Amino acid sequence: MKVGDTARKSRVFSPDEIGYLNRLTGCTSPIDTIPEPLINSMFSELLGMSLPGPGTNYLKQETRFLGQARPGEELSANVEITRLRPEKHLVDLATRCVGADGRLIAEGRALVLFVNQHAN
Repeated sequence: MKVGDTARKSRVFSPDEIGYLNRLTGCTSPIDTIPEPLINSMFSELLGMSLPGPGTNYLKQETRFLGQARPGEELSANVEITRLRPEKHLVDLATRCVGADGRLIAEGRALVLFVNQHAN
């Protein structure tokens, strides 16, 4: 793991998934835009499964939502390591999500604690 490493994931959210989230949370939001928590969930998946990966614990996340995404639109989320502090097991990452046409949907940063459970 080094500064500049990236991981990417693409995803399409359906109106049914948005409706399911609304039912789970009691939210009455319309299903014509993708809710911000679903966009953030893409970053969570990348951090926990890909980069840094298993052993990752969120400490902080800041996200600025700059555009709206529609159900059925392919979104691409990206995380990039911007700083490593190995003595404290801390990893800083830039986060970014773009729509199918390349417009910026969200950007921000995440700070995670990473304890590699497979290291000797």
